[in-house]
Amino acid sequence: MRTLPPHQAAAAVLLLCLLALPGAPAALGLSQKEWLPVEPAHLALKEPTVEKDADAEVLFWEVRVEYKDSGYDLGTELQHYVRIKIFNERGRDAESKVDLVAPKIRGREIKIKDVAGRTVKPDGTVVELKKEDIFERQIAKGDGIKVRATSFALPGVEPGSIVEYRWREVRNGIGYYERLDFAREIPVRTVKYWIKPSGQSLVGLDGKPLGLRARTFNTSGEPFVKEKNGLHSITKQNVPAFREEPRMPPALSVRPWMLIYYTSDTKNSPDEFWRAYARRIGENYKALMKPNDEVKKAAAQAAGDAADPEQKLRRLFDYVRANVKLIGDDAHGLTPEQLKKFKENKSPADTLKRGAGDWADIDLLFAAMASSLGFEARVACTSDRGDAFFVMDFLDDYFISPASIAVRVGDKWRLFNPGSSYTPFGMLRWQEEGQPTLIADPKEPVWIESPVSPASRSLEKRAGKFRLADDGTLEGTVRIEYTGHLAADLKEYNDDDSPAEREETLKERLKSRLGAVELSDIRIENVTDPDRPFVYQFNIRVPGYAQRTGKRLFFQPAFFQRGRAQFFPTSARRHNVYFHYPWAEEDSVEIQLPEGFELDTPEAPAPFGAGPLSRYEPKAVVTTDGRTVIYTRRFFFGGESGGNNLLFPVASYSQLKTYFDAVHKEDGHTLAVRQAATASK
Repeated sequence: MRTLPPHQAAAAVLLLCLLALPGAPAALGLSQKEWLPVEPAHLALKEPTVEKDADAEVLFWEVRVEYKDSGYDLGTELQHYVRIKIFNERGRDAESKVDLVAPKIRGREIKIKDVAGRTVKPDGTVVELKKEDIFERQIAKGDGIKVRATSFALPGVEPGSIVEYRWREVRNGIGYYERLDFAREIPVRTVKYWIKPSGQSLVGLDGKPLGLRARTFNTSGEPFVKEKNGLHSITKQNVPAFREEPRMPPALSVRPWMLIYYTSDTKNSPDEFWRAYARRIGENYKALMKPNDEVKKAAAQAAGDAADPEQKLRRLFDYVRANVKLIGDDAHGLTPEQLKKFKENKSPADTLKRGAGDWADIDLLFAAMASSLGFEARVACTSDRGDAFFVMDFLDDYFISPASIAVRVGDKWRLFNPGSSYTPFGMLRWQEEGQPTLIADPKEPVWIESPVSPASRSLEKRAGKFRLADDGTLEGTVRIEYTGHLAADLKEYNDDDSPAEREETLKERLKSRLGAVELSDIRIENVTDPDRPFVYQFNIRVPGYAQRTGKRLFFQPAFFQRGRAQFFPTSARRHNVYFHYPWAEEDSVEIQLPEGFELDTPEAPAPFGAGPLSRYEPKAVVTTDGRTVIYTRRFFFGGESGGNNLLFPVASYSQLKTYFDAVHKEDGHTLAVRQAATASK
């Protein structure tokens, strides 16, 4: 849904006031061309101080936050300066290669500029980073999300060295909110932020004064210190390393960070605050969901002869998806010139007439059409758990926003999100499932929990038919279909890539698991289709799939699990375990044995489960003629009937690891075939 109009207005007030400052300094500290002197004591350091086993340690990390006006390029600028001590070879290998990531934060683009770096060797020799050694590249980070990074390798790094680098992080737009990190992947002795708040009186739409506020998360609060020139600073000492783990909660819910923002004082209780917020949202969106005659006519035509509520809503859902092009989507197919000509839709009628809109426009058109058929429709506000878990006692709407449409069906609220490109009917984006959800209403708002889709809705269905040669080579055809959240994730990852790039992504995935494979006749289907499964289909040849020992061949019938890493490879765990959504897997594998060979070990792995949470069912049989092994495998995790079984405390890690280790072990089960006596003569 749209960002709240009050937010837009408050941000605009903030922008005008910041730009009305008599003149922010060109730099809040050091010049971009200066390096601080290196203390001899730091060069002589032999051991870290924050964590005794650290391979490297940040001596200081300084950040100046200032607001820039450079004509059309309005933005918030963070000037970073990091100095790191290297203690051993592991620290050298890890810290000499740097990726400065430029993601999008709440839709705000980040650019990395003016990178400089150098290495100070133990004897004081300085080796500068050359500009030609700095480059941009695309990397996968955090569950396969693609981000841009500015990358470089610092020269001449050795144990005992100090490395340091500076850069400007430019965030487009003047921030009503700014996130500031305290932790890095290695321990930090000192991190310090300088911030210059507005010198003007800021007033919200309700007439109340707005003031600069700060809230720390996952760490103790530190006081601001008044500095010279109207600056405020905040410092944290001895910050432990923050190390990401597979399948952990969203980083903002576990890593130490601070949010600085402008708001008015409120003495409301959480219940009072959220009721007032929901009423305001309900009132603001009331007119934006009102159907006119054209919308009513379109709704009646779309619903047609549908009799029950589910069928009517499904037809409306499909109609708005089919008839309104999503602006801003990677696969919208519009040229930059066409995007420039696009006018903002001010009503559902505008969206219907123009046949184009952003995802909020599409959702609101769906709501208006549903209303015209007699349904009660409201805006539903939900947090994005892919970003952070909702914090109820934080009396600001930073962690929650209009996200979907609630439609009352019988005595229950159903949630729909047709404006989300690849979210199927009856599901939400996984980031918005299983979350406290506020149904906005000018009179009586209500909290519900958004449902979690059952494992069967996000299915990976794999089929392979293969021939095994007597030298161990496996060759055949593969088809893999993905539905639900699995499909949506893959579509989002691939929809802005070329066909060649999509094929390369597939090849790299298979090579990382199976080694030197050969693929041909690759087909990748339904990449931008919102409803049909995402499909991979290809021919594959895997040399050395089976190992030959004398007259026997040993092979793994679970082809689709061959080479997969353990879910949880470490014995210890720092963070809770967190799964994005329940999912299911169905495998069917047929392997034709080499001529003259017969199955030697017919036993199969045994099924087991974890109650309603998960079930693992492998099965291996051989055809009556003894020529083909048929292996099937069914697995689900997170519950077949839904339920919020996604977050597990650290205390349960050992049981969770034991379960997935058992699955991994059984997936690695091997069968043996031997050369028949008649064939060996």
